[in-house]
Amino acid sequence: MKKASLLCVALLALSATSAFAGGLNLGWSNCVGDGGVGARVSLCNTNGGSNVMVASFIPTMTSSTVNGNEIVVDLQAQGSSLPAWWQFKNAGTCRSTALSVSQTVPTTAVLCVDEFAGQATAGIGAYNIGFGGANRARIVIAEAVPASALAPVAPGNEYFSINIAVSNSKTVGTGSCAGCLTPVCVVLNSIKLTAGGGSLDEFIGNAAVNNAVTWQGGAIDGGGCPLAVPTHNTTWGAVKSLYR
Repeated sequence: MKKASLLCVALLALSATSAFAGGLNLGWSNCVGDGGVGARVSLCNTNGGSNVMVASFIPTMTSSTVNGNEIVVDLQAQGSSLPAWWQFKNAGTCRSTALSVSQTVPTTAVLCVDEFAGQATAGIGAYNIGFGGANRARIVIAEAVPASALAPVAPGNEYFSINIAVSNSKTVGTGSCAGCLTPVCVVLNSIKLTAGGGSLDEFIGNAAVNNAVTWQGGAIDGGGCPLAVPTHNTTWGAVKSLYR
């Protein structure tokens, strides 16, 4: 009986540790804690609507003065090159306006907390096609609030960070871009919480529950979503001026 009790205590401790461990989550349509799913399959038969990935995080540090997030997302397509359908933002790309970000927490969110209470401004700082390989790309996103809206965060809570939307524009018909049916893996590589008021920044580069999603069953070479090496380079200085 004593051994059984000790085992139960150990299992409960392990469960608590897992539930409150810090890390990153990425899900389609919602935060992972609110039911966001890891796989999305599209018929690629419409130019309407969007496919939304929701990035969230669980911090390991307590702070009352978070003023921004630096977000790095990597994606990799099956095959030797990045399809035109996944080429965004840069001049001359097939779907230059099909990638966007927004700060509105999903209306169905229950457990996922909007850290900035709707006061953040965000933008895509870069979409680096070919970063890490010809079939890959890196998205760099910055999100910030004014000094009057610094946010508190604490371990044990899942916080909404950003929505990343891929529209279906130019999928079919005249001027369409090839590659919607190509399998792709998308990995939320890192989020850096920047803080003011003397608080320490926090870099998060590990998964909490799941920090990768797939498009069209995007297992690369049958090996699942590869986790790219997180970047530790600061992106904030290059883009923060956009949000002052």
